[in-house]
Amino acid sequence: MNIFALFETRVREALESLTRSGLLPEGLDLSRVVVEPPRDPSHGDLATNAALVLAKEARQNPKALGEALAGELRADPRIVEASVAGPGFINLRLSPDVYHAVIRAALREGEAFGRGKMPGGPVNIEYVSANPTGPMHVGHGRGAVFGDALANLLAAAGRPVTREYYINDAGAQVDVLARSAFLRYREALGETITIPEGLYPGDYLKPVGAKLADIHGRALLDKTEQEWLPLVRGFAIDAMMDTIREDLAAIGIRHDVFFSEATLQGENGGQGGGQGGNRVAELLSALREKGLVYEGRLPPPKGQLPEDWEDREQTLFRSTQFGDDVDRPLLKSDGSYTYFASDIAYHRDKWLRGANELIDVLGADHGGYVKRMQAAVKAVSDGQARLDVKLCQLVRLLRAGEPVKMSKRAGEFVTLRDVIDEVGRDAIRFMMLYRKNDATLDFDLAKVVEQSKDNPVFYVQYGHARRFSVLRQAREALPAEDFSREALLADADLSSLTDPGEIEMMRLIAQYPRVLESAAAAHEPHRIAFYLYETASSLHSFWNKGKDLPQLRIVNPTDRKSTRARLALVEALGGVLASGLAVLGVSAPDEMR
Repeated sequence: MNIFALFETRVREALESLTRSGLLPEGLDLSRVVVEPPRDPSHGDLATNAALVLAKEARQNPKALGEALAGELRADPRIVEASVAGPGFINLRLSPDVYHAVIRAALREGEAFGRGKMPGGPVNIEYVSANPTGPMHVGHGRGAVFGDALANLLAAAGRPVTREYYINDAGAQVDVLARSAFLRYREALGETITIPEGLYPGDYLKPVGAKLADIHGRALLDKTEQEWLPLVRGFAIDAMMDTIREDLAAIGIRHDVFFSEATLQGENGGQGGGQGGNRVAELLSALREKGLVYEGRLPPPKGQLPEDWEDREQTLFRSTQFGDDVDRPLLKSDGSYTYFASDIAYHRDKWLRGANELIDVLGADHGGYVKRMQAAVKAVSDGQARLDVKLCQLVRLLRAGEPVKMSKRAGEFVTLRDVIDEVGRDAIRFMMLYRKNDATLDFDLAKVVEQSKDNPVFYVQYGHARRFSVLRQAREALPAEDFSREALLADADLSSLTDPGEIEMMRLIAQYPRVLESAAAAHEPHRIAFYLYETASSLHSFWNKGKDLPQLRIVNPTDRKSTRARLALVEALGGVLASGLAVLGVSAPDEMR
């Protein structure tokens, strides 16, 4: 039950009535008309901008139009007050019966309350996609949590979602991995090794080398690099992906598809996602048929020239035709494909698999990637698909305000698994989402495990646990039939919920469907985290008032009417907290230990 959508429909009906009466012209553009919470809750329950945004097109004074529209809305028995404010906003105050209906809907639907049927086709979300050259670090964890929560959010809003991981198992970096693993293989056979500049120094490859020694003995030493390199490369990639999958599972991240980059060019091996054939060659052929590939020269980039820039005729994609700043090379000077060509082929493959909306979750250093890939997706899909690239900023890892030192096992960074083992998945997931993805995040290992209001994950989970604490109190004080969900839904008299704290909780519960829908539309799961903190705070505040004012205690054996109403309210609010925590992938405990 989304009261904002409900009353937006009512506002549009009132506008149609004004059109029939001749006050408004036919064919007005209503796309900008919204109904939302007023900035100041004291102004009412809802606000609409209808008069303000339509006045110019209708050639009306916005305040006069607002008065006419308010007059239409006052005829609705669910609206007890409609007043015009400022330049034409209309504030609406609702009958308590509207909120009582919301509470009953939340009780009836449980965690399904607020979940909808958002329009739109299938969505493909690619996230994590860490190079399989070592364990995941904390920065990977932010993109992983953000992508997974965004997938949960879109699914909760009713969109079909595919969760995808792109395995970068082609190119120079996996050859470096293979050579680094081969050194550890020699070490496992008893050699003393020195790791040269350019290879991976972390201890995480020692078990890979030991396993190679167990399987092959000394046989690989008799092979040339050309012979052992592909064997060791495949083995090391598989070992790294096993580690990455374990780390992802430990933080509650899952994927439906693991797509191998190597399979784009028809290479054998790799993991999942490939159907054979050279899809990069197929892409170039398709682009040529559309007249989007040509031979030409690019102007030198502004500023200092990169080392790999070449002033030569190249095979170029007309990406400027689709909004990019410059056309882009598809082939290197040696005739091999550019990374960009492979990326286009990969996104084309996603679209051919049925997704009309693509989302890439990437690190902040990929900012230059956005325009070119959005242009490419437009080109290959003939404008039928769109790409949204969500960039996740850096994570600064602290302990009591001091930077955390690097991990010995990883060699160059703190691993995600180290942090999971120290603070747990709930703290990581919630705090990674308690700040917008494009803002730098300070993650303090000491603060995220504090049991205080200043620790948002604790405060929200404590709010959900309080739901069950209230029920345990009720069991001790009242007959069981008084507080079952069925009894509350059927018989609780919600008219006794008149305290400002109770009204605030009802308003917040009513906002949940709108918050869920708007967060999904904007691809911003942090909105759910903020909402949950505000909603849990409302429960904690009311609970604390009851400690000072006995008449406001949630469980009051001498006032069964108000107790049953408050139990219904707390149960409805607790269901919203559980639903929102599920979207974030965070547990909703029955009690805090």
